[in-house]
Amino acid sequence: MTLRSHLLGVGHSLPTRVVENSEFKNWIETSDEWIESRSGIKRRHFAAKDQKTSDLAIEAAINAIKNAKIKRTDIDAIIVATSTPDTTFPSVATIVQGALGITKGFAFDVQAVCAGFIFALATADALIVSKQANRVLVIGAETFSRIMNWEDRTTSVLFGDGAGAIIIEAFSSSDLSTDSGILATDLNSDGRYRDLLYVDGGVSSTQTTGVLVMQGKEVFKHAVEKLSSTAHAVLEKAGLSPSDVDWMVPHQANIRIIKATAQKMKLPMEKVIVTVNNHGNTSAASIPLALSVANLEKKFKKGDLILMEAIGGGLAWGSILLRL
Repeated sequence: MTLRSHLLGVGHSLPTRVVENSEFKNWIETSDEWIESRSGIKRRHFAAKDQKTSDLAIEAAINAIKNAKIKRTDIDAIIVATSTPDTTFPSVATIVQGALGITKGFAFDVQAVCAGFIFALATADALIVSKQANRVLVIGAETFSRIMNWEDRTTSVLFGDGAGAIIIEAFSSSDLSTDSGILATDLNSDGRYRDLLYVDGGVSSTQTTGVLVMQGKEVFKHAVEKLSSTAHAVLEKAGLSPSDVDWMVPHQANIRIIKATAQKMKLPMEKVIVTVNNHGNTSAASIPLALSVANLEKKFKKGDLILMEAIGGGLAWGSILLRL
């Protein structure tokens, strides 16, 4: 018998403020057509002034707990993936833990930018397989509107705020190829490319928050190659092929990256979950947010093989293979 991480529930949270592409023309030279043609984005959500990353994370967590039909106290570990925490410390995860009234177990944050949720979920899976946790709440939550350079029309139009959450639990499996749960993970990073996507501030460098800086063309080039590479790697680890995939749930960064990666994987777009048009790039929140939206739309069925993949600053990238 093999210990596996089984998906119990999903949930998400979005700020109420919806920002259409047309709104950006009020302060930068751009248009709805220009933004959508280059990114596939039509609108995104921005957090209210008094709304923090933890607020979105807590709401997403509550929705995932309801979907899983469990009690809050059934959770013994919380991992939050975020690059926009409320404060330098404590972690967003402990803030969520306190808000949920959970007094046992442990909670911590993971920071791998847009790949953060993949890294957090892989970590949660490792905790379950090593029997250090039995039921883990994994959240991706961001308020990237707080770190935008509003004078840069190439980056400020791409990002949005939101949160997504999933709950996984331990269960014993005897068939590695067909049973449900996380089948394989693949994590990578290469610090040589750290200057392609970064925030130009921080506690020990400038003592300021800073704003996002991105070399878009270079990031695009690396994204397509590395996303397809990690996707093939995780399938190989599980002894499966792209033809076995029922759904790809990619990081929702840019529709051109999503389409190019799907093409490299020889996956039709009908098998790809796309939410970037309505949410923009929500960084670590994008995959769990897309999972939750697709679940509400009843796109998934029992036994579906789901491929998740993401890349973010670092550069950091990875993928996870999950059977429902």
